[in-house]
Amino acid sequence: MTWHEEPLIGFDLETTGTDPAEARIVTAAIVETKGGEPVASRRWLADPGVPIPAEAAAIHGVTDERAAALGRPAREVAEEIAATLAGHWEAGVPVVAYNACFDLSLLSAELRRYGLPPLRERLGGEEVGPVVDPYTIDRAVDRYRKGKRTLAAVCQEYGVVLDGAHEAEADALAAVRVARAIAVRHPGVAETDPARLHRDQVRWYGEWAAGFQKWLRKQGDATAVVDPRWPLR
Repeated sequence: MTWHEEPLIGFDLETTGTDPAEARIVTAAIVETKGGEPVASRRWLADPGVPIPAEAAAIHGVTDERAAALGRPAREVAEEIAATLAGHWEAGVPVVAYNACFDLSLLSAELRRYGLPPLRERLGGEEVGPVVDPYTIDRAVDRYRKGKRTLAAVCQEYGVVLDGAHEAEADALAAVRVARAIAVRHPGVAETDPARLHRDQVRWYGEWAAGFQKWLRKQGDATAVVDPRWPLR
């Protein structure tokens, strides 16, 4: 079977902001799937230790009051998420995350913040992965399609139902289903083994970053820099 017919792990974070170096985890989900259907899941609600901006709370629905009353210490949450992901990678199961560079970079920043072992150390020094990022893959295989590339927009493009957008478990499951739908539409993606697909995404993301940086500089921002690293900044 090709990778999209095998077990896949969906992963998503909802956070305090959009800068992965500074934002904190508020909610998280890791969903084990087979054939695009959930077979097990873990969910977390963290007390991030900093105020949750109103605009972030409006998106994911978690207020300071709820996080303080029901959330677990952020250090414990970050440790459990990292340990769970590392366990799946050690078992050879790909982790699917939409715009993985954001979620994994933010998780890595949280691990550093609390003095916890980084993802790579948990994997015995091996590279993190394999990661499947439908955002990066879709942008590479259908680069001329116009319109937004948000999870909701890409779900619509591939006929995936997204129930409860910006709820971590729903987004994680939708990311898996979009990845599978891309593989069905683009057989070359399906036939690429996960390790090779991971390397392809490293290259595709770097090429996109270089092109976007060049475009920004042409628009007048002479010092624009777009980080080409994927899946970790």
